Amino acid sequence: MNKNLRKAVIAGNWKMNKNRAEAKALVGELAPLIKDAGCDVVICTPFTDLDVALEATKGTNMGVGAQNCHWAKSGAFTGEISADMLTELGVQYVIIGHSERRQYFGETDLTVNQRVRAALDAGLTVILCVGELLEQREQGITREICGMQTRVALGGVSQDEMKKIIVAYEPVWAIGTGKTATAEQAGEVCGFIRSVLADLYDQATADATPIQYGGSMNAANAAELLSQPDVDGGLIGGASLKPADFAAIVAAAGK
Repeated sequence: MNKNLRKAVIAGNWKMNKNRAEAKALVGELAPLIKDAGCDVVICTPFTDLDVALEATKGTNMGVGAQNCHWAKSGAFTGEISADMLTELGVQYVIIGHSERRQYFGETDLTVNQRVRAALDAGLTVILCVGELLEQREQGITREICGMQTRVALGGVSQDEMKKIIVAYEPVWAIGTGKTATAEQAGEVCGFIRSVLADLYDQATADATPIQYGGSMNAANAAELLSQPDVDGGLIGGASLKPADFAAIVAAAGK
């Protein structure tokens, strides 16, 4: 992290976990543990938990995010949620382009860009996920993949709108597998993504944009990963469901 240039962001991605009662209890456990956080803290819950999370986080230092949004304002899109619906609730953040959306639900670089546009137009802060598959890393094309995903996702996004973008580098081979990129690997790719942002915009914009690492970051490895100058926090999966572990990661990001 480089706190002279940008603030770290720790975001918990709850994925498809926790009913409403469990969500309220988890926020209640977490709030006192992270009340003195030296970084921004966000929880991204299932759609059905959002109103509970928003109510439970009132008066705390936690922001609330959704895990996806559609690119259209309304229409015949059964099962989808628009960005305007999220902002009407009071949601502040949204994850877009998560590897599981790409892998299981047909998300493409183009639809990621469309969702980013809709989210920004609705006033949401976007946590934009990019990352390579294991075979792509083994083929030595990590930079090409991450660079392309970043460029396409940010198509039409202005320099000023970048203030509402957080990038999350999540190597797909490290999502939910227990495998983690080494601190050096994470730092290298986050640094490369920052160079892409500098090329798209300018160095000042690149320096101001938080770039998280998402890929089995946990209480044990967070400090080492966050020691990299271009790793500005984490998009946390499994550990975000464990208050003590999530609090430990938040504490590491606050140092």
